Amino acid sequence: MVALGKVRVCELCLMRAAEQAETDILCTRCGDALGMESVRFAAGMGVTECSLCRMAPPEFERAVAFGTYDNEMREMLHLLKFGGQRRMAEVVLGERLAAAMLKLDEVCGRELLVVPVPLFPARERQRGFNQARLLADAAIKSLKKLRPEWRLRILPGAMQRVRDTHALFTLNPSQRRRNLSGAFRIADKEAVRGREVLLIDDIMTTGATARECARVLKRAGAAKVWVATVAKAQPESVRAIERTDVGMWGATTSFVEPDSSRRVSF
Repeated sequence: MVALGKVRVCELCLMRAAEQAETDILCTRCGDALGMESVRFAAGMGVTECSLCRMAPPEFERAVAFGTYDNEMREMLHLLKFGGQRRMAEVVLGERLAAAMLKLDEVCGRELLVVPVPLFPARERQRGFNQARLLADAAIKSLKKLRPEWRLRILPGAMQRVRDTHALFTLNPSQRRRNLSGAFRIADKEAVRGREVLLIDDIMTTGATARECARVLKRAGAAKVWVATVAKAQPESVRAIERTDVGMWGATTSFVEPDSSRRVSF
Protein backbone atom coordinates (compact mmCIF):
# COMPACT_ATOMS: atom_id res chain seq x y z
CA MET A 1 0.00 0.00 0.00
CA VAL A 2 1.35 3.42 -1.00
CA ALA A 3 0.16 6.46 0.97
CA LEU A 4 -0.44 9.58 -1.11
CA GLY A 5 -1.75 12.23 1.22
CA LYS A 6 -5.27 11.13 2.15
CA VAL A 7 -5.30 8.50 -0.60
CA ARG A 8 -3.85 5.02 -0.30
CA VAL A 9 -3.11 3.05 -3.46
CA CYS A 10 -2.80 -0.72 -3.22
CA GLU A 11 0.01 -2.65 -4.86
CA LEU A 12 -2.47 -4.52 -7.06
CA CYS A 13 -3.76 -1.27 -8.56
CA LEU A 14 -0.19 -0.13 -9.19
CA MET A 15 0.54 -3.42 -10.97
CA ARG A 16 -2.61 -3.13 -13.07
CA ALA A 17 -1.62 0.36 -14.23
CA ALA A 18 0.92 -1.41 -16.36
CA GLU A 19 2.97 -0.54 -19.40
CA GLN A 20 1.25 -1.07 -22.73
CA ALA A 21 1.87 -4.59 -24.01
CA GLU A 22 4.77 -4.95 -26.42
CA THR A 23 2.55 -7.17 -28.58
CA ASP A 24 0.28 -4.20 -29.39
CA ILE A 25 1.04 -2.81 -32.84
CA LEU A 26 1.22 0.97 -32.60
CA CYS A 27 1.68 3.79 -35.06
CA THR A 28 5.35 4.71 -34.87
CA ARG A 29 4.45 8.39 -35.06
CA CYS A 30 1.48 9.06 -32.76
CA GLY A 31 1.22 5.80 -30.79
CA ASP A 32 -2.32 4.96 -31.89
CA ALA A 33 -3.12 1.26 -31.91
CA LEU A 34 -3.44 -0.04 -35.46
CA GLY A 35 -6.56 -2.08 -36.22
CA MET A 36 -6.28 -5.35 -38.07
CA GLU A 37 -7.01 -3.76 -41.44
CA SER A 38 -4.38 -1.09 -40.81
CA VAL A 39 -1.90 -3.75 -39.76
CA ARG A 40 -2.48 -5.72 -42.96
CA PHE A 41 -2.18 -2.59 -45.05
CA ALA A 42 0.96 -1.52 -43.23
CA ALA A 43 2.54 -4.95 -43.70
CA GLY A 44 1.71 -4.97 -47.39
CA MET A 45 2.89 -1.43 -48.07
CA GLY A 46 5.87 -1.45 -45.73
CA VAL A 47 4.58 1.48 -43.65
CA THR A 48 4.43 1.78 -39.88
CA GLU A 49 2.19 4.79 -39.38
CA CYS A 50 -1.58 5.09 -39.00
CA SER A 51 -3.67 6.49 -41.84
CA LEU A 52 -4.05 9.90 -40.17
CA CYS A 53 -0.31 10.34 -39.69
CA ARG A 54 0.28 9.32 -43.31
CA MET A 55 -2.36 11.70 -44.67
CA ALA A 56 -1.69 14.61 -42.30
CA PRO A 57 1.73 14.12 -40.66
CA PRO A 58 2.06 15.86 -37.29
CA GLU A 59 5.00 18.18 -36.75
CA PHE A 60 6.27 16.14 -33.82
CA GLU A 61 8.74 13.35 -34.54
CA ARG A 62 7.19 10.76 -32.29
CA ALA A 63 4.76 10.51 -29.36
CA VAL A 64 5.23 7.90 -26.64
CA ALA A 65 3.20 6.92 -23.59
CA PHE A 66 3.68 4.53 -20.71
CA GLY A 67 0.30 2.84 -20.72
CA THR A 68 -3.27 2.91 -21.93
CA TYR A 69 -5.73 5.40 -20.49
CA ASP A 70 -8.20 3.06 -18.81
CA ASN A 71 -9.15 1.42 -15.51
CA GLU A 72 -6.56 1.94 -12.75
CA MET A 73 -4.40 4.26 -14.86
CA ARG A 74 -7.38 6.47 -15.53
CA GLU A 75 -8.36 6.56 -11.86
CA MET A 76 -4.86 7.49 -10.70
CA LEU A 77 -4.66 10.29 -13.26
CA HIS A 78 -8.04 11.54 -12.05
CA LEU A 79 -6.80 11.54 -8.45
CA LEU A 80 -4.00 13.82 -9.56
CA LYS A 81 -5.89 16.01 -11.99
CA PHE A 82 -9.27 16.40 -10.33
CA GLY A 83 -8.64 15.17 -6.78
CA GLY A 84 -5.68 17.44 -6.11
CA GLN A 85 -3.43 14.52 -5.11
CA ARG A 86 -0.08 15.99 -6.14
CA ARG A 87 1.80 13.14 -4.50
CA MET A 88 0.38 10.87 -7.17
CA ALA A 89 2.69 12.61 -9.64
CA GLU A 90 5.69 12.57 -7.32
CA VAL A 91 5.45 8.98 -6.11
CA VAL A 92 3.74 6.99 -8.88
CA LEU A 93 2.99 8.69 -12.18
CA GLY A 94 6.27 10.57 -12.55
CA GLU A 95 8.15 7.28 -12.71
CA ARG A 96 5.78 6.01 -15.36
CA LEU A 97 6.31 9.15 -17.41
CA ALA A 98 10.07 8.64 -17.06
CA ALA A 99 9.64 5.10 -18.42
CA ALA A 100 7.75 6.54 -21.40
CA MET A 101 10.51 9.08 -22.02
CA LEU A 102 13.06 6.26 -22.07
CA LYS A 103 11.33 4.89 -25.18
CA LEU A 104 12.92 7.84 -27.00
CA ASP A 105 16.40 6.92 -25.79
CA GLU A 106 17.69 5.71 -29.16
CA VAL A 107 16.20 8.46 -31.30
CA CYS A 108 16.23 11.77 -29.43
CA GLY A 109 19.18 13.99 -28.58
CA ARG A 110 20.97 13.95 -25.23
CA GLU A 111 20.06 17.59 -24.61
CA LEU A 112 16.33 18.26 -24.46
CA LEU A 113 14.30 21.32 -23.58
CA VAL A 114 11.33 19.99 -21.57
CA VAL A 115 8.11 21.96 -22.07
CA PRO A 116 4.95 20.94 -20.15
CA VAL A 117 1.72 21.64 -22.05
CA PRO A 118 0.40 24.80 -20.34
CA LEU A 119 -3.04 25.30 -18.88
CA PHE A 120 -5.05 28.45 -19.43
CA PRO A 121 -4.07 30.74 -16.49
CA ALA A 122 -7.57 30.91 -15.02
CA ARG A 123 -7.85 27.12 -15.03
CA GLU A 124 -4.44 26.67 -13.44
CA ARG A 125 -5.38 29.12 -10.67
CA GLN A 126 -8.59 27.19 -10.09
CA ARG A 127 -6.83 23.82 -9.97
CA GLY A 128 -3.85 25.14 -8.07
CA PHE A 129 -1.26 23.48 -10.29
CA ASN A 130 -0.50 22.28 -13.80
CA GLN A 131 -0.41 18.49 -13.74
CA ALA A 132 1.91 18.38 -16.76
CA ARG A 133 4.48 20.45 -14.85
CA LEU A 134 4.25 18.22 -11.77
CA LEU A 135 4.71 15.11 -13.90
CA ALA A 136 7.64 16.62 -15.80
CA ASP A 137 9.42 17.59 -12.58
CA ALA A 138 8.98 14.10 -11.13
CA ALA A 139 10.09 12.36 -14.33
CA ILE A 140 13.22 14.50 -14.66
CA LYS A 141 14.14 13.71 -11.06
CA SER A 142 13.81 10.01 -11.81
CA LEU A 143 15.79 10.24 -15.06
CA LYS A 144 18.72 11.94 -13.34
CA LYS A 145 19.40 8.54 -11.79
CA LEU A 146 18.45 6.38 -14.77
CA ARG A 147 20.11 8.49 -17.50
CA PRO A 148 22.64 10.82 -15.90
CA GLU A 149 24.07 11.54 -19.35
CA TRP A 150 20.83 13.19 -20.44
CA ARG A 151 20.74 16.96 -20.06
CA LEU A 152 17.13 17.89 -19.44
CA ARG A 153 16.22 21.51 -18.90
CA ILE A 154 12.62 22.24 -17.99
CA LEU A 155 11.25 25.56 -19.16
CA PRO A 156 7.52 25.73 -18.27
CA GLY A 157 7.24 29.37 -19.29
CA ALA A 158 8.47 28.81 -22.83
CA MET A 159 4.92 28.20 -24.08
CA GLN A 160 1.75 29.93 -22.96
CA ARG A 161 -1.91 29.07 -23.44
CA VAL A 162 -3.60 32.28 -24.47
CA ARG A 163 -7.10 30.94 -25.14
CA ASP A 164 -9.22 28.63 -23.03
CA THR A 165 -10.30 25.62 -25.10
CA HIS A 166 -12.29 23.69 -22.50
CA ALA A 167 -15.23 23.08 -24.85
CA LEU A 168 -13.37 20.62 -27.10
CA PHE A 169 -15.79 17.79 -26.31
CA THR A 170 -18.48 19.44 -28.44
CA LEU A 171 -16.33 19.53 -31.55
CA ASN A 172 -15.46 17.13 -34.35
CA PRO A 173 -11.78 16.68 -35.35
CA SER A 174 -11.66 19.53 -37.87
CA GLN A 175 -13.44 21.85 -35.43
CA ARG A 176 -10.99 20.85 -32.70
CA ARG A 177 -8.08 21.85 -34.91
CA ARG A 178 -9.66 25.20 -35.69
CA ASN A 179 -10.52 25.72 -32.03
CA LEU A 180 -6.93 25.07 -30.97
CA SER A 181 -5.45 27.28 -33.67
CA GLY A 182 -3.94 30.30 -31.96
CA ALA A 183 -4.48 28.84 -28.48
CA PHE A 184 -0.73 28.64 -27.78
CA ARG A 185 2.15 31.02 -28.25
CA ILE A 186 5.86 30.81 -27.60
CA ALA A 187 6.96 33.30 -24.97
CA ASP A 188 10.70 32.58 -25.25
CA LYS A 189 11.61 31.95 -28.87
CA GLU A 190 15.34 32.25 -28.22
CA ALA A 191 15.21 29.37 -25.75
CA VAL A 192 13.38 27.18 -28.27
CA ARG A 193 15.24 28.07 -31.48
CA GLY A 194 17.47 25.24 -32.70
CA ARG A 195 16.64 22.99 -29.76
CA GLU A 196 15.09 19.56 -29.50
CA VAL A 197 11.94 19.96 -27.41
CA LEU A 198 10.25 17.28 -25.33
CA LEU A 199 6.58 18.18 -24.90
CA ILE A 200 5.01 16.70 -21.75
CA ASP A 201 1.35 16.07 -20.94
CA ASP A 202 -0.61 13.68 -18.77
CA ILE A 203 -2.82 12.11 -21.45
CA MET A 204 -2.93 12.01 -25.22
CA THR A 205 -6.28 11.26 -26.84
CA THR A 206 -6.86 12.48 -30.40
CA GLY A 207 -3.47 14.20 -30.48
CA ALA A 208 -4.96 17.58 -31.48
CA THR A 209 -3.26 19.43 -28.62
CA ALA A 210 0.11 17.79 -29.25
CA ARG A 211 -0.16 18.59 -32.96
CA GLU A 212 -0.91 22.26 -32.33
CA CYS A 213 1.81 22.64 -29.70
CA ALA A 214 4.34 20.99 -32.03
CA ARG A 215 3.28 23.26 -34.87
CA VAL A 216 3.80 26.37 -32.75
CA LEU A 217 7.15 25.13 -31.46
CA LYS A 218 8.41 24.34 -34.94
CA ARG A 219 7.31 27.76 -36.21
CA ALA A 220 9.34 29.28 -33.38
CA GLY A 221 12.43 27.46 -34.62
CA ALA A 222 12.52 24.21 -32.63
CA ALA A 223 14.70 21.67 -34.42
CA LYS A 224 12.59 18.67 -33.40
CA VAL A 225 9.61 18.07 -31.13
CA TRP A 226 9.04 14.84 -29.21
CA VAL A 227 5.96 14.07 -27.10
CA ALA A 228 5.73 11.99 -23.92
CA THR A 229 2.64 11.31 -21.81
CA VAL A 230 1.76 8.99 -18.97
CA ALA A 231 -1.15 7.49 -20.88
CA LYS A 232 -2.51 7.18 -24.41
CA ALA A 233 -6.23 6.82 -25.00
CA GLN A 234 -6.77 4.04 -27.50
CA PRO A 235 -10.06 3.46 -29.35
CA GLU A 236 -11.21 0.64 -27.10
CA SER A 237 -10.32 2.50 -23.88
CA VAL A 238 -12.16 5.61 -24.98
CA ARG A 239 -15.29 3.59 -25.72
CA ALA A 240 -15.05 1.97 -22.30
CA ILE A 241 -14.89 5.23 -20.37
CA GLU A 242 -17.55 7.11 -22.29
CA ARG A 243 -20.74 7.41 -20.24
CA THR A 244 -22.74 9.41 -22.80
CA ASP A 245 -22.72 10.39 -26.46
CA VAL A 246 -20.96 7.28 -27.69
CA GLY A 247 -19.73 8.10 -31.19
CA MET A 248 -17.11 7.30 -33.73
CA TRP A 249 -13.52 7.30 -32.54
CA GLY A 250 -11.98 10.64 -33.34
CA ALA A 251 -15.30 12.44 -33.55
CA THR A 252 -15.95 12.93 -29.83
CA THR A 253 -13.81 11.97 -26.87
CA SER A 254 -15.83 12.88 -23.81
CA PHE A 255 -17.09 11.51 -20.55
CA VAL A 256 -18.67 12.63 -17.33
CA GLU A 257 -16.38 12.88 -14.32
CA PRO A 258 -17.51 10.65 -11.43
CA ASP A 259 -17.57 13.50 -8.89
CA SER A 260 -19.23 16.13 -11.04
CA SER A 261 -21.82 16.64 -13.73
CA ARG A 262 -19.51 18.41 -16.10
CA ARG A 263 -18.08 16.76 -19.17
CA VAL A 264 -14.33 16.84 -19.63
CA SER A 265 -12.26 16.67 -22.80
CA PHE A 266 -8.53 16.41 -23.34
